[in-house]
Amino acid sequence: MTASRQYSPLSLCLFLLPPLLLPVLLPVPGAAAETDIDHEQQYRACISLTYREPWQAFEAAETWAGVGGGPAARHCAAMALLEAKQYARSAQRLEALAAGLPADHFPSPGDVMAQAANVWLLGDRPNMALQAIELALQYDPDKASYLVDRGRIRAELGDHASALKDLDRALALDDKDDDAAAFRATALRHLGRLDEAMAAIERAVALNPHNPSARLERGILRYQMGDPAGAQADWLQTAMEHGGTPAADAAQARLQEMALKKK
Repeated sequence: MTASRQYSPLSLCLFLLPPLLLPVLLPVPGAAAETDIDHEQQYRACISLTYREPWQAFEAAETWAGVGGGPAARHCAAMALLEAKQYARSAQRLEALAAGLPADHFPSPGDVMAQAANVWLLGDRPNMALQAIELALQYDPDKASYLVDRGRIRAELGDHASALKDLDRALALDDKDDDAAAFRATALRHLGRLDEAMAAIERAVALNPHNPSARLERGILRYQMGDPAGAQADWLQTAMEHGGTPAADAAQARLQEMALKKK
């Protein structure tokens, strides 16, 4: 499936810190006691460090976890592995973390397991991703975001019909999810239902005109339906506004392919 959600460790700051417990304290290497350290500040610093020095962040998180860092330290260690492109190790740690969380934890074990599924997908392991998202859905079978993720994963495995069912159900639960609408258009395109796909992608763009996945997909559909100028406009916007993302890279590749065909 062409479309893809974007995940960033920094966007997950305080991902495992319950709001009612803030500020809590997390130890750091050399701290005399847990009460010497501000947990919120430590988690933010650890997550931020994963971008610059992922292995240093990983070592710090491991030390911190060993002296009472708890789920936040373990999550930071997994995010450090993600930034180091150790996708399998990161996903395995997230799965273990989810399995050890109580059902009433904030965020839920299902949310952590869904994150593991996305990390498996980043590592090009869709079968493992599918197993993880199935576990997430056991926690909450009617959570739209989990259904969207399973739809994407099933599409990666070539099962576009099942992907479409998941995305239809997700949109029935949350009809404002522009990612789900974009992914649904991609599934319809792969199933050869181009007119329906175009209607679906126009809906996605209407929900969020700046969604890179929606713009990329609309360009693909426009090109396939005989509108190369419209396709070029969508791909240029995606490449210019969202540089560095998978959607922008895919749009740039499409533009280069188009240019070569014109020669």
